[in-house]
Amino acid sequence: MQRVVHRTCTLCEACCGIEVHVEAERIRAIRGDPLDPLSRGHVCAKAVALRDLHEDPDRLRQPIRRRGSDWEPIGWKEAFDLAAEGILRARDGHGQRSVATYLGEPVVHNLGALLFSEELVEAVGAQTRFSANTLDQIPRQLACHEMYGSGYFVSVPDVDRTDHMLIIGANPIDSNGGLMTAPGIRRRLRAIRERGGRVVVIDPRLTATAQRADEHHFIRPGTDGLLLAALVGTIFDEDRVRLGRLEPIVDGLDVVRRAVAGFPPEAEAARTGIEAPVIRALARAFADAPSAVCYGRMGTSAVRFGTLTSWLIEVLNAITGNLDRPGGAMFPRPAVDVISLQPATRRGRWRSRTRDLPEFMGELPTASLADEIETAGEGQIHALVTLAGNPVLSSPAGHRLSEALRKLDFMVSIDFYLNETTRHANVILPPVGPLERNHYDLAFQLFSVRNTARWSPAVFDAPAGARTDAEILLELSRRLQRARGVGGLLRAVAQRAVLGVGADRVARGVLAAALRTGPYGRLLPWRRDGLTLARLRDSRHGVDLGPLVPALPERLPGRSRRIELAPEDVIVDFERLRRSLDEPPPRLQLIGRREPRSVNSWCHNLPTLMRGRRGCLLHVHPADADALGIDNGAAVRLASRVGSIEVRVHITEAVMPGVVCLPHGHGHGLEGSRLKVAAEHAGASMNDLTDPAEIDPLSGNAVLSGVPVAIEPRAR
Repeated sequence: MQRVVHRTCTLCEACCGIEVHVEAERIRAIRGDPLDPLSRGHVCAKAVALRDLHEDPDRLRQPIRRRGSDWEPIGWKEAFDLAAEGILRARDGHGQRSVATYLGEPVVHNLGALLFSEELVEAVGAQTRFSANTLDQIPRQLACHEMYGSGYFVSVPDVDRTDHMLIIGANPIDSNGGLMTAPGIRRRLRAIRERGGRVVVIDPRLTATAQRADEHHFIRPGTDGLLLAALVGTIFDEDRVRLGRLEPIVDGLDVVRRAVAGFPPEAEAARTGIEAPVIRALARAFADAPSAVCYGRMGTSAVRFGTLTSWLIEVLNAITGNLDRPGGAMFPRPAVDVISLQPATRRGRWRSRTRDLPEFMGELPTASLADEIETAGEGQIHALVTLAGNPVLSSPAGHRLSEALRKLDFMVSIDFYLNETTRHANVILPPVGPLERNHYDLAFQLFSVRNTARWSPAVFDAPAGARTDAEILLELSRRLQRARGVGGLLRAVAQRAVLGVGADRVARGVLAAALRTGPYGRLLPWRRDGLTLARLRDSRHGVDLGPLVPALPERLPGRSRRIELAPEDVIVDFERLRRSLDEPPPRLQLIGRREPRSVNSWCHNLPTLMRGRRGCLLHVHPADADALGIDNGAAVRLASRVGSIEVRVHITEAVMPGVVCLPHGHGHGLEGSRLKVAAEHAGASMNDLTDPAEIDPLSGNAVLSGVPVAIEPRAR
């Protein structure tokens, strides 16, 4: 018997609608859903590889415990007993802050994990939380927190209506977006040009996006803040500031004017690599376009001035009248209004023990995790719980973090792979795969370029005895509530009640209530056309809720309903930016790259995504290769302050002189991991070279781009 299940692909931020064709309980095909209102039939190889993930023989399907250097399967009761006892032993012996949590990026692609991970964080101890956010996007969220009042209230490009898109440090064609849920972005960018608009890319590499743009300019890594300060300064100098209808609610315009006054294009040219006349032309074209939007991603976030650069992108959109207007930077209005349901985001309620770094949105910078494990004293981390993450490959100086994990008293991993991080765990609790659970996207609708909603039913029933992420999180949290007083007891009782009903059934109930009370919901009796979970489940292809619409000042999360254009902490950071003008650029700088058939390290274990790979190659400009005497395909030693790796070279003019580039997420085949396909394409981890001491001081985000490196040719 054949059947087709319509749902969302959960492997990246594009959230494409897919059709999963099943026959005799085997996947026969995965195709794009042409009737999905957001993706309109677009699909990439990652969605097709969902079949590989579902059938992967390396995927764990029952709990395992470590016995010396070997592993043995165990039952769920024994696994939960072992996990809880180890965590409680560490907490009782060393205090509540001695147990930490690390949440990986896949958590946000999982309704149950997203809803119930907070239960685990609270049960373990909320002040020792780390996540992939501080390796990725936290500067952008901090900039929006300071300007608008919430780190969840993030503007996105209205790419489908803009006349001019300026892309800085981002490659959305290969990455499928990033803080911009825009499936089929290649088609959307092409449409800008077809309607007479322009696409301009600023990047140290001639990316797939840059190749399809009207204009591309190389820029030295990590200097995007200097470029943006010059762009904003030019708009002030030439009297092109147009706040438009938002002018009555904007504070701090004159403060911004004074801050950027010391960054004329002529002063920036030598440091950025972009000539002053080009900078001025970029500013004028942006300000004069009928509508325009500036978009940045990893290249503007995971750098020394990540928060300042992310803030300047918001400022550029605002002062040209392109904030909260069609064709500019707008704010989605999702069916589940997470912003109104979340408490206000806060910063600095506590600080890290070893480096005095401020908390933001409940978590500390992952760059400090190894320090917190290795540094003795009160609050030292003795136990760790990881959820769907592989920080050994994704965080700075991953080899050092790997050694730190060996020193833990106890470690629990909720993951279905024995990877480079989870190999250090004492027990691994594997959840079901993504096609074996229901899903509704809560996170990425916050960044969608069009308002839509879609329910994703499970394609297959979960195997007998398997547990979902929600069930694992709730059961482990319940066991950790002991000795936490009356409040902990009541919480444990509530968790047991939820488990009795079924965690996934409760998740659906929470979602149903949130939809009814949301902006499109049927809370009021006379709104018979309102959105409900029942209607959503009946709409196999999803529901189109329309294009983005102006939202300010009504939806501003802050009590004042005003835009703070000049947050004090960010303005103070201009002095550090000014000092960087006098710093000579490193001889060679390393940047990462996102490959179109990858998103996270575990994707490298899926055969469909690894087919035809040329390997983990270091891209080097011909001029640098000549100066170093390196041939194409040569093996070299690439070294930084914190480590070295061996890689092979691919000589190409797609990187600017002085820049070398490696794909991220590699470095497989470490002893103890069980990822057969990934090990065959092991490569080297660029994060063995990134420096945990280098962070954006405002957000604590790791500096993963623009790393000073040296190349030493190796013997043939």
